[in-house]
Amino acid sequence: MRISGITIPEKKHLSFGLTAVHGIGRARAATILTELNIDPHTKPTDLSTEQENSIREKIESFTIEGELKRQVSSDIKRLKDINSYRGSRHAKRLPARGQRTKTNARTLKGAKKTMGSGKRKLEKT
Repeated sequence: MRISGITIPEKKHLSFGLTAVHGIGRARAATILTELNIDPHTKPTDLSTEQENSIREKIESFTIEGELKRQVSSDIKRLKDINSYRGSRHAKRLPARGQRTKTNARTLKGAKKTMGSGKRKLEKT
């Protein structure tokens, strides 16, 4: 089963498999399946073509994949352009939501950069 260019894993339950689509999380996948009266524990191979088409139509009514990624990147660009605090944090690749940076923040800052031991070896002259 493919939705907007993404292959849904066939060995996973639908409630987890739909999360392969960018913009569909577990909560949204569960609400989609309950609205369409489809058991969340069924696998994509067990679906009929009508059920597949109804899932596809429902998911494509949301902003997903490339359109969502473009929207998020344009929002970040707008924050940078208006010189907001959050935009400056995005530009510096630092946390934008008030987290501490003295320790942690390794996801954005990258791998730890050690500067050495601080002690210099004296050379014999």
